[in-house]
This record gives sequence, structure tokens and C-alpha cells, in this order.
Amino acid sequence: MQTNFTEAQLADPGTARANQILRACVHCGFCTATCPTYQVLGDELDSPRGRIYLMKDMLENERVPDAKTVKHIDRCLSCLACMTTCPSGVHYMHLVDHARAYIEMNYRRPWHDRALRSVLAFVLPHPMRFRMALVGAKLARPFRRLVPDARLRAMLEMAPKRIPPVSRNDDPQVFPAQGARRMRVALMTGCAQRALNTDINDATIRLLRRLGCEVVVANGQGCCGALTHHMGREDQAHGSAEANIRAWMAEVRGEGLDAVVINTSGCGTTVKDYGHMFRTGPLAEEAAQVSGLACDVTELLARLEVPEGAAKGLRVGYHAACSLQHGQKVKGTPKALLKRAGFEVAEPADSHLCCGSAGTYNLLQPEISGQLKARKLRTLEAVRPDVIAAGNIGCMMQIGSGASVPVVHTVELLDWATGGPKPRAME
Repeated sequence: MQTNFTEAQLADPGTARANQILRACVHCGFCTATCPTYQVLGDELDSPRGRIYLMKDMLENERVPDAKTVKHIDRCLSCLACMTTCPSGVHYMHLVDHARAYIEMNYRRPWHDRALRSVLAFVLPHPMRFRMALVGAKLARPFRRLVPDARLRAMLEMAPKRIPPVSRNDDPQVFPAQGARRMRVALMTGCAQRALNTDINDATIRLLRRLGCEVVVANGQGCCGALTHHMGREDQAHGSAEANIRAWMAEVRGEGLDAVVINTSGCGTTVKDYGHMFRTGPLAEEAAQVSGLACDVTELLARLEVPEGAAKGLRVGYHAACSLQHGQKVKGTPKALLKRAGFEVAEPADSHLCCGSAGTYNLLQPEISGQLKARKLRTLEAVRPDVIAAGNIGCMMQIGSGASVPVVHTVELLDWATGGPKPRAME
């Protein structure tokens, strides 16, 4: 694609990166075949190719974003299926992230949109605030039909029936390895996950310790920054990321780390991108080092070699989270681990398509999200699973709200297969 940015524009690192990405696009349209919003809406402007045209025009002309451009970019899930499909290697993620930050700086949304986004950014990255919000939503849920705004109704419907008690395993501490220590790893405990499902971190810690890992919950770590990053709130997102970098680098300089383990794939995609996010600042070297240490929990488990298990007689419907299969290119590893542990694994049709969760997307775009959720549930239930497994808390909540079978994290099944308790959701 031909671009016409000025030298002055290209002096900005974000614009320079956008220019590189735009020039890689050859208009082929392969991305439209795997874009969930294009599949649902059938509008070229709701495809990656269409959004690229909108972003190019907006950035190149330094145009104040109009409502039409913002609408179509807001409808993007950031599922990154287009990056898996693209034969030209267009790094759509960096382009849309830059466009969102540009919109946040230059577009004044209606007051109710601004208020809603501010509340989400204030609440979701902080576990205790989120817990309080969930309690309020749970109390208000019986009256949700009286709420006129579909987005607010979606928030009330998201509240789980059971809010788990706080897990003290999420506090800063060190868990010694069982037996000889093979690795020393930091576990990212996350933010929303600590409020919605404490079983995931508990299972991860048990399993890693059993396989010879000393597990560190670093003091000062918190939200990865993804939730605010995808809303274009760069300063807030970078503040969260910087706190994590400093927390983990303190461990690196102390007793050392072999990995930073992440069991929420949406967070993992962002942490692996810290090197890019901070590439022009004073934290560039440390951010790149953290990105190099970051790995999904299943990547680490493959290195540690989970013991083979006897057949469990349990059919697992595996949901491939977009941030794992497209964002991190981790595709076969979780399924191979489950099979090795003795589970029968079945993958649904169109497994590359998003379930509609996508961070805050199911709250901000509930109608499109609902259509994608219904489609994903149909394909998952068609494989007749006894349980559904996924590697991302957002997907688990989205699918679990409509599934007829339990939905658990992949690591919960692997923990159970190697001596841990049966996942609570399956009891």
C-alpha cells in the first residue's frame, strides 16, 4: 500500500511503525475470510482491510476522527485472526493499537460512552474494586430487564452466581518447589481473574511446584495493562506495564528468574509485547528482557514434560483463545498436553473464530459479542464434550455463561490429572 506521510509525521515512533505496517498491506483481502465481525456484519469497513483504509486516511491526514471511523474501529475485537491469515505479514495489532490511542487523544465521545469507559478502566484492573462491582451487579441482576442500555445489562449479566473468596496464594510470596528445584519462575496472578476465578492460579501453583518449580508471586505486580491498552488509554496501560517490569526485574536481579509464567492468554499477548511498547524509552532493555522471559503456562509445561497419564474417559472440548492461537501462535501445545495427561480432546469447527469476549468487548459491543458467543457455543456443543477447556479467563466467562457443561482452565485439568483436586466447576 502506498503511503504519503511527511518527514515530520514519521518522526513520531508510533506513526513510523504505522507507516511500515500500512506499506506491507497488498489489499489481497484474505483477512476478510477469517474476520469474525466481517462474518457477522458483512460490511467491508468491519473487516481488517476496510479498517486499514480508515486508519490510513485518519493518520495520514491527521484528521480528527469522525463517528463512522470510530464506530468501525471500536467494532474490532483485536482477535488477531487476520494476522494469522495475512500472507504479507501485516502487523495489524500494532496498527490498531496506535489508531485507538490516536482516537482517544483526538475524539470526544458522547458523555455516556466516556463515563462507561472511565468506569471500566477504574474498576476492572483492580481486583478489590472489581469484587465490589461484582457484588453490586449480583444484587442488581434481577432488575436487569429494566435497564435501557444494552451495555449496562451485559455488565449485570456477567456477574457470576458465585464470587469466590480471596485466595491468599495471590499475595506476594515464594512457593518452594516440591523435590529438587528445576526452575525459578514468576507467576503473573492478573487482575480480573483474581476476582472471577481464584482456582486457576491455585491450580497453576500446585502443578508447577509438583513439576519442580519455585513459584514467585512478585511484590508490586498487577494488571498487565491490556484492558486499558485496547481502549487507547496509553498512559494508564503503560503505567501498569511499568509496574510489572520493575517487579519482575527486581526478582531477576535478586535470585533470578527462568520465566514469567502467564495463565491468561490475553495478558500473555500484551506482556510479550512490552519490548515493543517501551522500545523508545528508558525501560527499553528491561522491557525486552521481560518479554523474552514471558511464556504461556502451557509453553512452560511442555518444557517441564507433564507425566503421561492413563485414559480418563473424559471428552474435552478445547476452545482455542484468540490471544493464544493468533496473538502468541501457541496452537497445538495445550491440546498435546491434555492428550498426554489422558484426556480425549475434541476441537470445534471454525476454531479460529473468536467467542466474542475480547477483554471489554462483550461489555462495550454486547450485540455482536452475543452473536459470536452463540456461534461458538453451537460449534463447541456439536463435539459433545463432557467439559470445555480454555486458556483465558475472558473466554471462560463468555462461554461458561451459556454452556451446558462445565468450563475450566486447561491447567485445572492438568493439575487434576497429576494429583491435584478435581476442578471445582466439575463437582
